[in-house]
Amino acid sequence: MTLKVIGAGLGRTGTYSLRLAINELGLGPCFHMEDVATNMPVQLPLWRAAAAGQADWDAIYDGFNSAVDWPTARFFRELSAVYPEAKFVLSIRDPNTWADSFGETIYKMISDKENAPPQFHDWLDMATDIITQTGIPTGADRDGLAKAFSAHVSLVQEAIPAERLLVFQAKEGWEPLCAFLGVPVPEMDFPRTNNRSEFWDLIENVK
Repeated sequence: MTLKVIGAGLGRTGTYSLRLAINELGLGPCFHMEDVATNMPVQLPLWRAAAAGQADWDAIYDGFNSAVDWPTARFFRELSAVYPEAKFVLSIRDPNTWADSFGETIYKMISDKENAPPQFHDWLDMATDIITQTGIPTGADRDGLAKAFSAHVSLVQEAIPAERLLVFQAKEGWEPLCAFLGVPVPEMDFPRTNNRSEFWDLIENVK
C-alpha cells in the first residue's frame, strides 16, 4: 500500500485526534505510535532499522494508507521522497503549551524508563532514540522543549513544498483538513481525544 497522508507533527499536537479524523475520512487505516506499542515484536525491529538508516517502509506501513505521530514524524524528509504523491499534515500548537503537555506525558515516560514495566523497556529505548533524532534533547527544560518544537515546525515547512503541506491545529476542525485532502466534510464533530489523562489510559491498556 502507498501512504496518501503523512503527519509530520510531533506527539501531543492532536495526533491521535488526527488519526481518528483521517480514518473517518476513509483515508486509513492510519498508523500511529500506538500501532508500534501494540505490535512490538514486528514493529520494534523495523523502527530500530529505520533509526539506523535502513528503513523498510513497505514493511513498516504494510496495511496502512496514512500515518501520523512519532515515529513517522521523525522521517518527514525520507517519506516525502519515498511517497512523492502523499500530502503532509503538520499538526501544531502553541510551543509552550506543547512543552507542558509533552513534559508531563511522553517526556516523563522516557525520562523514567528504567522504572517502567520490563515489557516497555525496548519500546521506550526506540522512542527515546527517535525523539532525540527529531531534535528533542534529553534533560531539556520547558524553554528548551519549546524551542526544539518550533525548530521542528520550521524544518518541516522548509522541506515540504507548500502545495503538499497543511499546517493544522485540531481546533480548526474539519474544514481546512477536508479542503486540503479533497474530501467532503463529515456530519460528525471533529474528534477530540487523548488529553493527558487519556494518554496514561492508553499506556495502561498496552500493558
